[in-house]
Amino acid sequence: MDIYLNQKRIKVNPKNAIGKGGEADIYDLKNGKVLKLFKSADHPDYQLLPQEQLAAKARITLHQQKLPAFPQNLPARVIKPETLATDKQGMILGYAMPFLQNTVPLLKYSDRNYRQTNGISQQFITELFRDLHESVLKVHQANVTIGDFNDLNLLVSQNQVHLIDADSFQFGQFPCQLFTARFVDPILCDRQANQPILNSPHNSNSDWYAFTVMLMQSLLYVDPYGGVYKPKSQTAQIPHSARPLQRITIFHPDVRYPKPAIPYKVLSDDLLHHFHNCFEKDWRGDFPKPLLQSMRWTRCNQCGIEHLRNTCPICTPLIAFPSSTSGRGAGGEGCKVLQIFHTEGVILQVALQNNSLNYLYHVNHEFKREDNTVLLSGELDAHIQFAIFGKSTIVAKQGKALTLSQGQPQAIAADLIRANSFSRYWIDNGQLLRDGKLGNEYIGDILEGQTQFWVGEAFGFGFYRAGAISVAFTFDAKRSGIGDRVKIPPIQGELIDANCLFSNDICWFFTITQEQGNIIHRVSVLRPTGELVATITAPKGDLAWLTNIHGGSAIANWLFVPTDEGIARVEVNNGQIMITKTFPETEPYVDSGCSLIVGSQGIYVIHSQKILQLQLA
Repeated sequence: MDIYLNQKRIKVNPKNAIGKGGEADIYDLKNGKVLKLFKSADHPDYQLLPQEQLAAKARITLHQQKLPAFPQNLPARVIKPETLATDKQGMILGYAMPFLQNTVPLLKYSDRNYRQTNGISQQFITELFRDLHESVLKVHQANVTIGDFNDLNLLVSQNQVHLIDADSFQFGQFPCQLFTARFVDPILCDRQANQPILNSPHNSNSDWYAFTVMLMQSLLYVDPYGGVYKPKSQTAQIPHSARPLQRITIFHPDVRYPKPAIPYKVLSDDLLHHFHNCFEKDWRGDFPKPLLQSMRWTRCNQCGIEHLRNTCPICTPLIAFPSSTSGRGAGGEGCKVLQIFHTEGVILQVALQNNSLNYLYHVNHEFKREDNTVLLSGELDAHIQFAIFGKSTIVAKQGKALTLSQGQPQAIAADLIRANSFSRYWIDNGQLLRDGKLGNEYIGDILEGQTQFWVGEAFGFGFYRAGAISVAFTFDAKRSGIGDRVKIPPIQGELIDANCLFSNDICWFFTITQEQGNIIHRVSVLRPTGELVATITAPKGDLAWLTNIHGGSAIANWLFVPTDEGIARVEVNNGQIMITKTFPETEPYVDSGCSLIVGSQGIYVIHSQKILQLQLA
């Protein structure tokens, strides 16, 4: 398709695709600008989805009038359409806008693991929301409503929050009909439905409602309707997705608060009172600026938690795990617990390779390995990626990877690098490569800049998704060649996160996407040949074991996953993915935010500051 900007024809190259949402593909124009190109009704992402095809037609029709009328008096933090993109006849197909580089969606700041491994404080979060508060005020002063206000449409660059997808803003005669279920104001929805469905127009109050949801989940790692609702009466049970409509919040006595979340009593009484009034009593209006201005976080010297109180509200003397202990859980089976490691810093990577537990951690401004060897000095950096390769450590940043070991550091160009116990694997110039006896070995061609991949001890899995192209593939860990006819369920909507966990026999490919305003979790089980064994899909919150896609550990045909109620074993049974065994005796030692590694000596449980070894009877 020919696209015109300022009557100049441009080529749209899939290699330049840098993003994909539910409604549009984003391309780098290589001049400090990006092109947002709306998906047409015949886009492959809408195949067999007639409602999405109709919505695409309506969207493009609407933008013929809406984009030329777009308000220009919005604050600088709003990334506005600058130049309209058209076909040869002048039909608007999208627009060019400034390219924000090295940004992170606000969603990541509600992820405890991301925050801890990058040293992001509560005070920094507070500063972000002060910045965002100012932008929301200015948008409303321009008689504009954000409408579909959500944490994927907010990009953080240093200490600034930028608003994107501005073409969906509501102004004048152009309503915003989009909504995100996690952030839509329940006052504007049908209370009798099983999930939030917008049936009244967005307004400034609904923007502030979404702002308040995002603030809570960024401070506590749980949204207002998180946790598990277990009413005393079965007749009171409702779907998780219906809880906002019934105002059943984390404050409800029948809601079990998530273990990985920060206890809400760290917040000030005024802030808690505001959250309670907003989410349970439907208080609306501008978010009170004094609440943000008065936030001064203090870190407890004893337990390390940050709080807004005069004294730590939850502090108790730290109870150290003894070197060996045993207990009996609700299931009546014994569980022997060994503490392997503890740090005052944060654990960054753990790998079990050649039956040896290797790990990397950061403490006192130093990056250290399990033998206390100091690799680097400095602060945590969200742009640095690490991988463990035996006794070596791979450090990657901005397309370059450095392997640190006892010998001379080895540097290679790599867009993405992984490792198993015997080799490194990386992408360079559109090729997937690995270590060989005589140098780099070629595995196969992939789409440069668009490919994600993972590797186990026996085989690897990867995919690329750019514009109208979507390919999944497997490869052998020791031989060349890529099998690119893998048939996984289509990845629809906006991809938020992905991961793959391996045994020698199968892999478990996880995705988290936002589709039609809902967060969707999926896992597909694949053989090394690429054969699809089974798949399961669930909205966020419906399956507890599917919440933490980075926490599980695969062995043989089993997947062991952490939950707030203990470890669960998942497998494929008669073509269905399901829990086949639970280990309630592990409940005191795990939560849904930790990660597991299954080994011959037991199950290792990795928390942010400690590693435990569980030996089940």
